[in-house]
Amino acid sequence: MPRRPEPSPGGDPALVPFDDVDRHWDSSVSPGRRLARLRQAAREFRERMLDAPPVAYYRSMELVRAPYPTRYGLRDALALPVPYMHIVNRVFVVQTETLAGLRTVVVSPSDADGNAETPFFRRLAGSLGPLRAAGERLIAPRLHSVEEAMALAGVRPEDVDYITYDHLHTQDLRRWLGDGRTPGFFPNARLLVTEQEWRTASDPSPPQRDWYCPDGTRDIPEDRVVLLEGSTRIGDSLALLWTPGHTEGNHSIVARTPEGLMVTSENGVGPDAYAPEHSSIPGLRAFARATGMEVVLNGNTLERGLEQYASMVIEKEVAGPSLRDPRFPNMVCSSEFDRAWFAPGLSPTFRFGDLCFGSAVGRPGGSP
Repeated sequence: MPRRPEPSPGGDPALVPFDDVDRHWDSSVSPGRRLARLRQAAREFRERMLDAPPVAYYRSMELVRAPYPTRYGLRDALALPVPYMHIVNRVFVVQTETLAGLRTVVVSPSDADGNAETPFFRRLAGSLGPLRAAGERLIAPRLHSVEEAMALAGVRPEDVDYITYDHLHTQDLRRWLGDGRTPGFFPNARLLVTEQEWRTASDPSPPQRDWYCPDGTRDIPEDRVVLLEGSTRIGDSLALLWTPGHTEGNHSIVARTPEGLMVTSENGVGPDAYAPEHSSIPGLRAFARATGMEVVLNGNTLERGLEQYASMVIEKEVAGPSLRDPRFPNMVCSSEFDRAWFAPGLSPTFRFGDLCFGSAVGRPGGSP
């Protein structure tokens, strides 16, 4: 089996497991009490991470815009008869100092061609018939490739230490990690993934299968995969926080930046989903008032709905209010909802778009 990080010299000293929040996922208490404990643990974890210096470099770049059913993205809350929304898939390049020196992490590199083989999106493209090529350019435009994004970030692929995803829906990893015959685009990188997510992506059940890319993990060399049992720090300023819900093995990427803690996941599709009481999207405020729910789930498979709700509360508490609009938390979602020509009247109240903090740090003998 792929190896797990260990809190000992025998493991990777840059990876340090922690259970500040994890230990409060206690099913022996009532759901309300568990939520209260998780909320408090998230607030305490936030304060500790804010004591850390900002990461050396943080940049997000738009890759592709994809149509996504509103019945999933804004589950039960939207009051518009609009079947699809646009979600913007981004890649993130983060550099952070650790006990083992500088580490470069690429979050959510997406192979648009490989990912298109995901059953849900393959059927959607097939419904366009003979107009498929033109339709895909119109409803799912590609803005950058990962290769272009890395060049813009000024980071060489061979200098990337890790890649990670909040979850593995739609992902074909072979282009990045190789298949045993080729080293892939990131020849030295290892995948950081929770053990449960790896298990699911490798052999999903029928309700999950629609969203995982067939063969997306096939032939990935074992030594290119690091399985995480729970939350893991990469230095003091970057953390992978276990947040089950959207998938069983979901984790959220938490980065200390000059604007506070930026939290990335797909438990929600944007800041509106984490503060529906402030949203101008038709239906969200009424949904929050009527139900008392403080978040709106992104639920296509609903693997763990109640836990997803708690995870989104954890995420918004860790993120804290944005300096750009304090009504909304610093939730920089990996697939962020944006307006689309085919979704009239549906537009986010607030969104982050692409971000950049700091400058990329070069490696000896290389660029930048």
